[in-house]
Amino acid sequence: MSETVRISIDAKEYATEKGRTILEAARDNGVYIPTLCYFDGIAPTGTCRVCTVNVNGRPMAACTTPVAEGMTIENDTPELNEMRKTIIELLFVEGNHFCPSCEKSGTCDLQALAYRFKLMAPRFEYEFSQRDLDATPPKLIIERNRCILCKRCVKAIFADDGKALFAVSNRGNRAMINIDDKLAKTMSDELAEKAMNICPVGAIIKKGKGFSTPIGKRKYDTKPIGIENQVSS
Repeated sequence: MSETVRISIDAKEYATEKGRTILEAARDNGVYIPTLCYFDGIAPTGTCRVCTVNVNGRPMAACTTPVAEGMTIENDTPELNEMRKTIIELLFVEGNHFCPSCEKSGTCDLQALAYRFKLMAPRFEYEFSQRDLDATPPKLIIERNRCILCKRCVKAIFADDGKALFAVSNRGNRAMINIDDKLAKTMSDELAEKAMNICPVGAIIKKGKGFSTPIGKRKYDTKPIGIENQVSS
């Protein structure tokens, strides 16, 4: 039988199971904490820091921090939301995200978070860095100009023999996602579809897919990000 612990999120008390992370406990109780690199079923790494909350006064990643009895958590505060907005702004100016022409427009987590945090125009200067687009894989297009290095594809997409199809090469501002050329040639349509869907932006696109769902009917066209995690009162 699992042990129950009590935590506080934004001055409201909630019950959750011991061993759950703050993010999992929040979602179990209908509290939305924004994320980008997190994906259900993949071990969290706290890469993007969009889910940062204050735990007993200290900033911590909600996706990697386990709950503890009596833990006091701040989530929805002006300071934290401003920090999250800043991270999103920096991701937009660091890459080249032209939403109207992107196949992921309407289903992009980064775009949806920009709407949620009312991002109209970034305060920072655009880098306009040019990264290579890789269209050599038979099933996929790797558009590195849109990649935010969340590493979801690295941790979730494997060949039948268990080998990872994606990896990060280089470091710092030269880091980029690569795909194994040999494994890419054996990739099934189903795995290519999974790779495209697990990417939170438009960096991995399945060839021949394009705009299969019309504008106006896509994931975030019908409801804003986070609404599925909230419990109506």
